This record gives sequence, C-alpha cells and structure tokens, in this order.
Amino acid sequence: MLHLLGREPAYGNRLIAEIEVVTEGRISVNPNTMYPLLKQLESRGFVDANWEHPDRRTRRFYSITPAGRREYRRLKGEVEPFLDSVIRSVSLIRDEVYGEPSPRS
Repeated sequence: MLHLLGREPAYGNRLIAEIEVVTEGRISVNPNTMYPLLKQLESRGFVDANWEHPDRRTRRFYSITPAGRREYRRLKGEVEPFLDSVIRSVSLIRDEVYGEPSPRS
C-alpha cells in the first residue's frame, strides 16, 4: 500500500484495482482485507485519509505521510533480500523440473 500511495493518493477500490494491474491479475485483494489494512496504516500514522467531499460520505482518499515514506524505505530494504531469495529458489525449482537453466539463473 505504501508503495502505491507513494505514487499518488488513492481510494480503496482504486488500490485494489492497481494491485491487480501490477500483478497481472495474479493477486486480488478483498475489500474486507483492504479497508482494515488502510485503517491500521492510518492509526499508525503512515497514511492520512480524507473524504473526497467532506460534507458527505463519498470516496475516502488515502495519502502517504512522511512517517509512511520512512516506513516504506525501511520495509523496502528488508524485503529486497527476501524477494531475491524467492526468485533464486523458483529458478532452481524450474531448473530441476525442466532440466535446464532458466534464462534468469
């Protein structure tokens, strides 16, 4: 979420759609997961939330805060080695199954 909100403010359904685009439909997020996560990020001070039209309940836009940007940088540093190990592991499994090195290994 912090990555996507770092690009631009967005509302929950827009974030759900963006995740599906970024993952080419391989990951879909249920609104019952998305909105509690956004609330948690808001309570931790990582995002701010404002109604599109404050005089009536419409879409609630979320934007990253300076604390959220710091947290994003911290998480990014932690996640990169993990993602690299997953990529290596999947490449090794592919090599084992198909008997040839994959283009990325």
